[in-house]
This record gives sequence, C-alpha cells and structure tokens, in this order.
Amino acid sequence: METDSMELFLATRNGVVTAVNENGRWRTTDLALDGHVVTSIIAREGVILAGTTDGIYRSAYKSGVWSEASDGLLLRHVRRLAFHPDVSDLEFAGTEPAGIFVSRDGGGRWQECPEVSALREQFGWWLPYSPGAGCVRGFAFHGQRAYAAVEVGAALRSDDGGITWALAPGSDGQPRFGEPAANHVHPDVHSIEVHPGHADRVLAPTGGGFYGSADGGRTWRKLYDDCYVRAVWLDPADPNHMILGPSNGPDGSQGRIEETGDGGKTWQLLAGPWSFNMVERFAQVDRTLFAVMSGGGLYAASLDTLSWEPVLADVTGVNDLASMAVP
Repeated sequence: METDSMELFLATRNGVVTAVNENGRWRTTDLALDGHVVTSIIAREGVILAGTTDGIYRSAYKSGVWSEASDGLLLRHVRRLAFHPDVSDLEFAGTEPAGIFVSRDGGGRWQECPEVSALREQFGWWLPYSPGAGCVRGFAFHGQRAYAAVEVGAALRSDDGGITWALAPGSDGQPRFGEPAANHVHPDVHSIEVHPGHADRVLAPTGGGFYGSADGGRTWRKLYDDCYVRAVWLDPADPNHMILGPSNGPDGSQGRIEETGDGGKTWQLLAGPWSFNMVERFAQVDRTLFAVMSGGGLYAASLDTLSWEPVLADVTGVNDLASMAVP
C-alpha cells in the first residue's frame, strides 16, 4: 500500500482523528473537535473541512486550530461534504433535511441552492430513521456535469458545475419504495459516482439495488438486483471494473465486498459476508482502497491484491475519511 506519504483524517462520532502510515502500519496521532459528531470530511489545498450534526468546521493543515465555518449554512446537520475536483475553492455541503449549499471561498461562506429545497417540499422527501425531510448524502462531478444522491427522494443532476440542480431525467422525485417505473432509478439513492472518462456514465447504489446509466441519468438499468447497497468504487482506468458493498438489508445483514470486471454481468466475493456490518463508503488513497463500515470500523486493501483487512482497530465510530499528502 503506497500510503507512507499520506495523512488520513477520520470523521468519527467523537471528533476528527488523524493517522499516519509508518512502515506499513497505520497509527493515530491526534484528536480534534472532541465531542462533535463528525459526519463527513474533505481535505485539499492545505485546508480541512469537517461537517458535523451541528455545522461545519475548518482548519488549516498542521495548524491545530479549528474554527466554525457555517456562515450561510441554513441547515446545520451536514451529511456529506465534497469539492469540485477541477475548480479551486468550490465546495458543496449536502444536508439533512435534504439541501445543497455551495461555497466558493473554501468554506468561508455558504449559499443555498433553493431549487433543491423546493423539490424536497414538492415531493415530500423523508427518512425512515429520522424526522428529517430526506438528506443529500453523495456528490459526483465531471466538468460542468454534477450529480447528487438524495435519500429517500431522487438522483439530481446539474449542468452548470453544481450551481443549480434539477431531477435527473430518469428520477421522478417520488420517495416511494418498491420497484420504480421502467428505466428509472430507485428513489432511495445512497451515493452516486460518475466515471472520469465520460460525464454520462453514472452509477447509483440504492436501497433497491445497484443502478447504472450510460446517458447522464436519462435511463437506468440494474447492475445488481436484490440488494441493499450504499457504496461503490469505480476504476478510473476501466469503467467495467467496479467494487461494490452490498448487503441483504439496511441492518447490514450479510454485508460483503464484491467485484466485477465486466460491467456488472458477473460478481465475485472479495470479503465477508459479515452478520450485521456493511460498507458505508469507499475512499481511495494512492493505491489503497478503504472501506468505511456501518459498524464504525475501517477495512483496507491494496488495489494490486484486493486482499481486505481491518485497520486502525483502536478508532471507533468512523463515518468518513479524507487524505492529504505530507509535505
């Protein structure tokens, strides 16, 4: 695992934990935002942003100082932070209730995308485990194209780099369970990914199976039926190579990690199954792929071997991770 030059920042249910790799083993070095439930974290250009259940916090790398960065954030429960990979200081916050906020200055000021709130109210988005009116829990970007995942509600699409949003054409916005209409995506969208080589190739893990679209979300088809899934990793060098974290239900029953090399026609088991533990998110750091588990632990595998093992067992309640190169 080529991670010796990287530092990890782990968003946990009790603050932000920093970890470094020394001689092939990860160890923790610091704890910040003690007492905060940190749901999401991003790091780039020397700045770390941490989303919590009560606002966003910012720190300059190695400063050890965190300050609140929630100006304009009208909905303070953050479910997902993301940045546009091609645009400096363009960040996004997905919230509960479902909303999208955009910052153009590294988190200094946030501006709501009102069309998302209007869709939330129009369709009555909701959550089965919370009084919140749905939540935005995933983003994906490709140039001027952007996508967002709404649980339980819809797949969203933007054609201006994430500044304004609308329903993806193959998502009707109706937050009902059961089989969606033909060529539509299931509305319980947990995350979303776009292939770096093609803005129209988009993938959506949902509560009703794993879906893919080859035409920018206009039409969808199932790539893995009869599963509950929250996370997928897409090989940037090969759109047919994917790693998925399916389970048999929202409790993580028979959670596992599977791989396909033929675009979802066939799948092979890599790890698991676990009784009540499933992958919440995948995160790639150099040639290492991390799996954030619903039980709050971490697994890791080299992309060269895909042999999975638990790491940083002393860290509990992990929700997300980000990385930054050590200067």
